[in-house]
Amino acid sequence: MIVKKLINYGLLPLAGIYLVLLIPDSNSSHVKIAEANAFVWNMDERWKNLETEFTRLKKLNKPSLDSLYQSHHTTLQAQLNLLLEDSVVHYNDARLLQMLDSFFEATPLAAATQHATEYLALYNTARKLVKRQSQHWDLNSSEQRNSIYALLYGMRAAIEEVLLQADTVNFNAVQYVTDESSETPSAMLQGIRVHSGDLLLSRGGAEVSAFISRGNDYPGNFSHVALLYISETGQPEFIEAHIEKGVAIASADEYMKDKKLRFMVLRPRAGLSQLKANPMLPHLAALYAKQESEKRHIPYDFKMNFYDSTTMFCSEVGSYAYKKHGIQLWQAESTISSAGTARWLGAFGVENFVTQMPSDLEYDPQLSIVAEWCDPETLLKDHIDNAVMDALLEQANVGKEIEYSVWLLPIARVVKGYSMLQNAFDKPGIIPEGMSATQALKNNSFVEMYQAVRSGTEEKVTTFTQKNGYRPPYWQLVEFAVEATNQPH
Repeated sequence: MIVKKLINYGLLPLAGIYLVLLIPDSNSSHVKIAEANAFVWNMDERWKNLETEFTRLKKLNKPSLDSLYQSHHTTLQAQLNLLLEDSVVHYNDARLLQMLDSFFEATPLAAATQHATEYLALYNTARKLVKRQSQHWDLNSSEQRNSIYALLYGMRAAIEEVLLQADTVNFNAVQYVTDESSETPSAMLQGIRVHSGDLLLSRGGAEVSAFISRGNDYPGNFSHVALLYISETGQPEFIEAHIEKGVAIASADEYMKDKKLRFMVLRPRAGLSQLKANPMLPHLAALYAKQESEKRHIPYDFKMNFYDSTTMFCSEVGSYAYKKHGIQLWQAESTISSAGTARWLGAFGVENFVTQMPSDLEYDPQLSIVAEWCDPETLLKDHIDNAVMDALLEQANVGKEIEYSVWLLPIARVVKGYSMLQNAFDKPGIIPEGMSATQALKNNSFVEMYQAVRSGTEEKVTTFTQKNGYRPPYWQLVEFAVEATNQPH
């Protein structure tokens, strides 16, 4: 009798509630991808040939290696000097492609001879040149946008293969690029003088960070943007949007403690007409963003709709503040034209596939690259994460879905209800505000899938390094990651 009463009055209602909570979300939204074309290198054979050349060069004696490197260095320096002499260099100038080819050809030599410092100096001079010349290019033209991307990202890919083989003891983690003048308050960050209004691109260590940086028609190395405000007393504060809590303000210590594999400092060019009229404009834009975040709660924008400022994702914080002061950042909008990538992003709530992705800000001609920070250890993790994500996106593009256990949905919905209660008391919820229970479960599945592939990739990296005596190049990392995706997990 007692058992029967328990069933009637206890278990049955609970079972009923559980079954109701099992009802899936309505899926009325349709993913509409951007009408664009993703950038494709189509240079797999060349990458492999460069690795073959690297292994051949490692067997030569040091005088022969140094002589070969100096010859390539002289050629590259001469090409760069000719370009530096011209006030205007068009995007399709053949000399730019020659310079890029020379960078690729010099890569195995620079890596084999440990000439990273000299090679790095040439690279930073070259990207400063490209950024300056891009002021004359139209990034809304696919040809011109492809040109700046191929140059800046291509040279970055080359130099980072060298840095991965560099002497980690004497390696300088800071790369100084452009001493862009600014009249706004300043402070020091990791040995870099930063100014109020600077935009800091960074790459986090979380799984979703790799997705944000690679899930783009122009895959990059950055997943987050923060807008820097510095008070008149020199106190730096970072205004940034976090998935967990929306737009918030962080101190310099808090910003640096939030795990970063790399970061880059970008600054509006002093020669912009808006800054000539008001040199303090970047400071005012940063102050505006700070005040907005202090006077109202701004949830994270999972939809990535930069037209709606009631919620904001990380790129939107700087974009919104600068637009209010007459500067439209991201002169070329970011596009996601891959159906698989869009479908996976849609699983996390993204609805806008013409948007503003963090990595694309690097190519905005209104901004100068001031400096960049990374080291060989975090750089290797960055490359492994990228390779894993590239391999997973290949799976997405052939139809793989992000699945989850439907039986956990009732529990997730209870957790979501508790999270909403936490949000009501201005506390971050276990499931972030704006993320549904279903999306949270899909996020967990994505993380598990990612970690499994990364674990398999890291094992292959360790074996390769021990066997060959050098770290595997990026194209080899991608092959390892693809192999790992095909292994049972």
